[in-house]
Amino acid sequence: MSIPERMIRQGSIDDINAQQYLKISNYEDTVRQLDICYAIVKRQLLRFQSPITGLFPVLSTEFEIGSVRDSIYCAAAVWGLYQAYRRIDDDRGKSHELGQSTVKCMRGILECWIKQAPRVEAFKTRQSAAHALHVKFHLTTGEPVLTDDQYHHLQIDVVSLYLLFLVQMITSGLQIIYTQDEVAFVQNLVYYVERAYRTPDYGMWERGSKYNDGKPEIHASSIGMAKAALEAINGCNLFGDKGASWSVVYVDIDAHNRNRSIFETMLPRESSSKGVDAALLPTISFPAFATHEEHLVQLTKTNIVRRLQGKYGFKRFSRDGYKCVLEDPDRRYYHEGELKNFDGLESEWPLFYVMMIIDGVFRTLPDQVEEFQKLLKARIFMDEHGDPVIPWYYYIPKESVENERNEPNSTWKVPSTGLFLWGQSLFVLAQLLTGGLLHVNELDPIRRYLPSYNRPRRAGRYSAFQAKPTFGIATDLVVQVVLIAESMRLQAMMGTYGIQTQTPHEVEPVQICSSTQLVHVYRELGVCKKLKLTGRPIRPIGSLGTSKIYRVCGMTVLCYPLIFEVSEFYLYRDMALLIDDIKTELQFVGKYWRLSGRPTVCLLVREEHMRDPHFKQMLDLFAMLKKGYCDGVKVRLGRLQNLISSSCMEHLDFMSQGDFPSEMFTQFKQLEHEYIGYQSLTDVPRTLTYREETVSLEAYKHKSTPDVVEALRTTDNIFAQCQLWGILLDREGPMYEVNGTNALAALKSLYHSAGGLRHWRAVRYCSSLLSHTVDSISPFITTVLVNGKQLTVGVIGQKETVFDKPMTPGEIQSVMYSTIQPYDIIGAVLQQEIVLYCGRLIGTNPDIFRGILKIRVGWVLEAIRYYLQLFPGEARAACVESLSPYRLRTLLQRVLTVSDWADERGLTPLQRRQLEGCLCRVPKHFYIQVWDILLRTPKGIIIQGQCIPAEPTLVNMSRSELSFALVVESALVGVGGAARRQLCVELLCVLATILRRNPELRLQHSLDLDALLDDAHATYRKDCGSDAEPGLSTATAALAAGHLARAVVNAVLRGAAADLVPADRPACLVA
Repeated sequence: MSIPERMIRQGSIDDINAQQYLKISNYEDTVRQLDICYAIVKRQLLRFQSPITGLFPVLSTEFEIGSVRDSIYCAAAVWGLYQAYRRIDDDRGKSHELGQSTVKCMRGILECWIKQAPRVEAFKTRQSAAHALHVKFHLTTGEPVLTDDQYHHLQIDVVSLYLLFLVQMITSGLQIIYTQDEVAFVQNLVYYVERAYRTPDYGMWERGSKYNDGKPEIHASSIGMAKAALEAINGCNLFGDKGASWSVVYVDIDAHNRNRSIFETMLPRESSSKGVDAALLPTISFPAFATHEEHLVQLTKTNIVRRLQGKYGFKRFSRDGYKCVLEDPDRRYYHEGELKNFDGLESEWPLFYVMMIIDGVFRTLPDQVEEFQKLLKARIFMDEHGDPVIPWYYYIPKESVENERNEPNSTWKVPSTGLFLWGQSLFVLAQLLTGGLLHVNELDPIRRYLPSYNRPRRAGRYSAFQAKPTFGIATDLVVQVVLIAESMRLQAMMGTYGIQTQTPHEVEPVQICSSTQLVHVYRELGVCKKLKLTGRPIRPIGSLGTSKIYRVCGMTVLCYPLIFEVSEFYLYRDMALLIDDIKTELQFVGKYWRLSGRPTVCLLVREEHMRDPHFKQMLDLFAMLKKGYCDGVKVRLGRLQNLISSSCMEHLDFMSQGDFPSEMFTQFKQLEHEYIGYQSLTDVPRTLTYREETVSLEAYKHKSTPDVVEALRTTDNIFAQCQLWGILLDREGPMYEVNGTNALAALKSLYHSAGGLRHWRAVRYCSSLLSHTVDSISPFITTVLVNGKQLTVGVIGQKETVFDKPMTPGEIQSVMYSTIQPYDIIGAVLQQEIVLYCGRLIGTNPDIFRGILKIRVGWVLEAIRYYLQLFPGEARAACVESLSPYRLRTLLQRVLTVSDWADERGLTPLQRRQLEGCLCRVPKHFYIQVWDILLRTPKGIIIQGQCIPAEPTLVNMSRSELSFALVVESALVGVGGAARRQLCVELLCVLATILRRNPELRLQHSLDLDALLDDAHATYRKDCGSDAEPGLSTATAALAAGHLARAVVNAVLRGAAADLVPADRPACLVA
């Protein structure tokens, strides 16, 4: 009973007594409610915890197999109650018991995984299912129970979830990690999840693609979990407050950024086969809170609720056959086309109601909490102890299947049997939160639910995430820039232009080093000889990593970015490309920096730069930086000593353990000169761009070796020498000698001399013969893939290879040289360049790829060649192979943005169709329109003799699915000419419009696009009174649409080509 407040005078003795009384009654009420929760947790969760391993099963009826994911959620519920009990002074030992039960479970999982340390080590170098950590273990022995062939263990989200809760629990004061070996192992788990963004896995539902055919996919839920785990564990001391410098975990900031950008690019999709999936709920909400971009959270959540919510719970995803009565329990995989059977019969999971309640508490949405509490209440039943039970799922019984198909959502669903521990765990947490027994800050001590700029600042020596509250636009972040000149004479010359630089000697004691040396330092991180674990795998340090200043072994180190590394691939020789890369680098760092402290970018100026014809443009860039801006990014150019205090400093304290040889840090070498006399650019000897006659020596492939050698001895033409040495290399092998020089050495020598002369055709030819691969091409391919595109490489008319999943650099090299080089030697490196530029462009300007589903690199090069024919004056080179890398990148951007400048430059309709057709670009919603046409064309669509059948296409696939769009796209690419291909696209759009306006029309025979196009061509020629080719391709879009519509209507009226049969209306609506 409480005393009414109005009876008590403010400030009286009675007032104080009443407050005291309320406190006591509230306290007693809290204890009583906590004790009820404690009893439920004991009966429903801890009763099933293995006394030996500490693991939990999925169901109460399971006595052998423990599941890691379910165990983590059970541990989280027990820990949540532990946190609630800590408010109470006398908890009669319950708090300690709950805390230790949590530790027991988390350590049990750790011990199971530590036994599999060799898998973690193998997974670091090759992310394959064969090396995945197991996520199911024997409840008693902790041994693996299901082999890799029996079950898909590759589930990145499980390891990420473990790391996330590990940090939360350690932050709350629990001691889970005991030894240095365990610290090293957890650091290796970080390496395990760092590449989630390019690792197709089997996801939260353990089956991979929606088709349940055993294929893994890139899952947004796995990447989001990994991103959240990396953010949480960065700089975390695994020993808690008692930790030492060597018990801290480090995260690669660039790996985090790749996961973040790819996760946010994929939302609201889950994967290429699953447009919407409830697995994203725990990713965007508790426990991961993987993004704080409010519009993305709302878009994803609304998508899930709108498309998956049912009366009994949420479907996991559409056409989910799991636990449906029609699913064959004895068969692991589905047959092709089987998914259609489960349409509308999916099981519904009340678990997601609970997730929505927890989400509502964290986001302070009382209406959402109330709505889903009501829905959940209707689905709860009581067990023999009177405890509430959340069913695992509700399914449609066999006898109701037909009724449900005829009348969706009309039948009763039946609950599954057994206690589902994951559901019960989240229910306990929801009850604690909604009952006011647990505050969100106690369930989330590291404040994942807040954007990083609102989280309490973590004190200490290690970098922390402190993001700016923006999305995709420049903030008030300042990028600090240090200019380092290679020599004093270069510094003096720059000074005459008013650009202040420092030499390596002037910045001492700070060391200016290559990022490759930092890679060697990080190799010491996470080493454990007992477990045979090496440190960080040899992965390059990206742009964000090189923008920190490092303290290591008493030294201060600043690394210059990868773009300044002298690599074996020829791109670094192009000064104009380097200038563009510097701008891109500064923009990238400005846009994606998420750490506290400012980024510091080190720009190197080498002596070879000032001899380059483009050095003037580099000086212009530095002058722009001096003004404080670079393409919208705020920059501050200054002396390193003045910038250090505001920089982001990373202390690599783990190195102080070992005896690390300081010689490993070799300072960027300063060149010493007697003469410091260059006062201006006019004094500097210039490197001239070399010109020579282009000679093709194809004929020599059929001549004898002595003839080839003789020709080699008599020619001075560099490109001719490259070709002749190439013939000898292919015929006689790399060690074949002429005049004491073997083929390999001769080609390397030609490669360097041609590079110095900027003879790009010869450079590319030699580079291909030497089998060079672009540095870090793999992440760029992944960037293209996660933007919903695919890549193909190959020569037009020959076999193409599709990149539809991330690949290792070795696999990429093998594909490039086996698919392209036999037909086009220079193409093997030229296509790599295009792949690299596409990856870069799609990261910064995704809009220019809109409408292109597959970036076919051979066809993209064809578009560039066609552009050069149209505007020969724009490039000094006569052919694509002779273009400088920068010019090639510029022309690529031009052909991709053809719609922006076509009218201004006066392109004819034919020229525009040629360019767009090469790219196979289609209008918005085009593939959905083709689906709608197919629905009304039972006999299918024929494009250039290739049929897209209505059955089983409409059965196996869904309307907005990527795989359907790919089928249509590959049929369109089969069309011979680029302009005709574009006309096919226009024809399908016209036909879709006609069918949409005439819902009664059905196409009784197959739709032959070639016949319709030929008909349209004929009517156009007749109207124009000309038989000249290429006919309709020269017509404007509106005129062409009119003729295409006439062809369709003629076919309807004649009942011919497509045999279109209208039902009862006399006319066909076109306009």
